[in-house]
Amino acid sequence: MAKKFARPRRYLVIMAKSPRLGLAKRRLGAAIGDVAAIRFYRACLSNTCLRFGSDPRWQTLLAITPDRDLLASDWPGNIPRMAQGPGDLGQRMQRIFATLPPGDVIVIGSDIPAIEPSHIARAFHLLGGADAVFGPAMDGGYWLVGLKRMPVPPNAFTKVRWSGPHALADTLANLDGKKIALAATLSDVDGAGAYQVQRGSAERLISRC
Repeated sequence: MAKKFARPRRYLVIMAKSPRLGLAKRRLGAAIGDVAAIRFYRACLSNTCLRFGSDPRWQTLLAITPDRDLLASDWPGNIPRMAQGPGDLGQRMQRIFATLPPGDVIVIGSDIPAIEPSHIARAFHLLGGADAVFGPAMDGGYWLVGLKRMPVPPNAFTKVRWSGPHALADTLANLDGKKIALAATLSDVDGAGAYQVQRGSAERLISRC
């Protein structure tokens, strides 16, 4: 009888800043006030962890920055945590893909009000037939990225211009020749414009806190 092998584990990694005033959502805070911005961020982070943390289709992890807050008591839920480590956003994401155990890995942000479990399930499905999957954002960046990691993950994040309209294009340029799949287009909330567009979703999240 042929031996049956377990399906490789799927990992969903939520990248999160410590939800403290003066650290997370500073650009949004400059537009709507620091207290309102951090309240929104805490609501969004809690909602994301609650909705995805217990889903049996993947193992959810929180990737924390700054590292010193890894053991803080104000993180939501009982989700395992890991430190993001030093470096820019690209270096920290590359480290996640390089260090997790074997299995499919998708990394998302923690400030996407409209995100649904179906978006994540679809992205894992797409990654099965591609070298990389991205969830484009309205501003030219992306809210989700998954990479094939065998034999090693590609160096996808070199010289990417973060927090601007070129982030997705720069990352795709690093993956020239690879098969790319695109998941749903959603918006993260970094500034006042995105907050106004997502205000209904954002206020519904806040009202649950």
